[in-house]
Amino acid sequence: MIKRGQLVAMAALLALAILPVWILPAGAQQTDRAKQIGGKLVCGVGTSMCNCRQILTQCNHVGCMNSSAMLKTLDQKVGKGDAEESILQAFILEYGREVLAEPPKSGFNMIAWLMPSFYLLGGMVLVVLVISRWRRRPAAQAAGTSAAASQLSPELLERARAEAARETED
Repeated sequence: MIKRGQLVAMAALLALAILPVWILPAGAQQTDRAKQIGGKLVCGVGTSMCNCRQILTQCNHVGCMNSSAMLKTLDQKVGKGDAEESILQAFILEYGREVLAEPPKSGFNMIAWLMPSFYLLGGMVLVVLVISRWRRRPAAQAAGTSAAASQLSPELLERARAEAARETED
């Protein structure tokens, strides 16, 4: 039979074995969250040390002083549990709007989001108009050529055919 001390020791061992499983997902979520937020920030902005201007979480600039400091700040804010908007606002206050990898989807910046759609739509309309004009054009030309052919005399037409035949025989 198992003694009470052995049972407590096995329970403690089991708790120690399960503890990393409980702790790791929370840490992994924070790192994923930090990577997601860091993907919205640009490295090397607002300082004179480095001007690499790469995505913060993807900065591969050797010896970049900005990325390590910015990532440390980001990890601290994510570790505190700050909301994404407040983290982005803190970086904007510290480094300026240039720190954002993409413009915010509000106000005047909305033009940067909408204009590509308008250009695509305008281009499609232009292509449809040009193609419809091209499709109508051959019918109009065919009608014009038959009218011109009916105005030619049969003798002139026969002379042109004979001349073409002579030139192609050589």
